[in-house]
Amino acid sequence: MENSGKSSLGLDANVVAGLCYVANLVCYLGIVLAIITLVTDKVNKLARFHAAQSLLLIAANLIVLLPGYFIAFALMAMNSSITTILGGLIMLVVALVGLALFVFLVISAIKAFQGQIYKVPVVGNFADKFSA
Repeated sequence: MENSGKSSLGLDANVVAGLCYVANLVCYLGIVLAIITLVTDKVNKLARFHAAQSLLLIAANLIVLLPGYFIAFALMAMNSSITTILGGLIMLVVALVGLALFVFLVISAIKAFQGQIYKVPVVGNFADKFSA
């Protein structure tokens, strides 16, 4: 597999790789681009890796953040001092995880636009296996 050149979409591989992350900031359009890249591009390792990692980061985002916020809001809605404090702590943890995921998304996008493979801890190894 190659790490540079054109992707199957006709764009440079680093542009497609970076857009897989950046487009997620606009109505999750990066999900569509990442799926198209994984399905159509069979030779470009850079584009495939970043497409897979982008999908896994968004999946982690949805799996962790949505239930976490619902649980925190449900606990705070109970109007007990203990549940309100617990809900606030869960909200804080979920917000920190969300911030960490956003930072990893930004770092990955920068590295992708530079044409480099950057593995996010845990997620990057799965993306590497999935994109091979």
